[in-house]
Amino acid sequence: MTRRHEVDTAQLRARYPDVFDRPASARLAMPAMIVAAFAILIYGLVDLDFSPSRFLAGLSQLGWISLMMIPPDPGTSLPIYLKALGETLSIALLGTTLAAVFALPVSLLAARNVVPSNILRFPIRRFLDSIRGVDTLIWALVWINVVGLGPFAGVLAIAVSDFGAFGKLFSEAIEGADQKQVEGIRASGGSALHEIRFGLLPQVLPVIAGQVLYFIESNTRSATIIGIVGAGGIGLQLAEQIRVLEWQRVSFLVLMILVAVAAIDFISGKLRFAIIGRRAVA
Repeated sequence: MTRRHEVDTAQLRARYPDVFDRPASARLAMPAMIVAAFAILIYGLVDLDFSPSRFLAGLSQLGWISLMMIPPDPGTSLPIYLKALGETLSIALLGTTLAAVFALPVSLLAARNVVPSNILRFPIRRFLDSIRGVDTLIWALVWINVVGLGPFAGVLAIAVSDFGAFGKLFSEAIEGADQKQVEGIRASGGSALHEIRFGLLPQVLPVIAGQVLYFIESNTRSATIIGIVGAGGIGLQLAEQIRVLEWQRVSFLVLMILVAVAAIDFISGKLRFAIIGRRAVA
């Protein structure tokens, strides 16, 4: 038995020499990468002035703030907060919808199976990448200076930011569509528009709808953040209460945001399953 094991090992060494006789550089590559990553982490912590003592000292302050938040109390401002929450939800819904509407036709031009020419497709993809590379908060600051304070700037910020993201996601969904339906329409004499309308869009629209629903949920949180810089909504109220140290009202506003996001997540999940269908778990 031992003799046979030795023969098998010798045969394996002869057949796969790269596995058994790896050079020292290959054996040391992974440990070297781990050490380098750890060194970069330590350097980053030192360069960013990370201090464990400051962190531990701040825990007592965090505990004091947490106690000051109990119990959550809106005071006499509940109607104002409800209106601000509705404004935030409206910003997220309208901004996401505008982004999806404008991104769909552009995503067709960015899809390889719709526009084979790289001369036209490449600049469109880079244009979408450049828009997507700027955070929603930055777009909010830009639009506040363009159109002024208020929810209109928030809608434009979310619409522009999601336009780039939707353009990429939609184009990838279109490229992943089955081409058999398109070929069938082409064989029956259909035009290029017929191929898109009856061959591609019926396949990708459920996926696109699911992505839009997810972004509505995500943008509810984004609309809260951009509200802090002056784009309206409940974020503006939250920033004001933090500034004046009204911690009970802060905790109430945070709870309102959490409940709204949870409700939107539940509803969008039901709608996604209704549109796409439940996937079987292997």
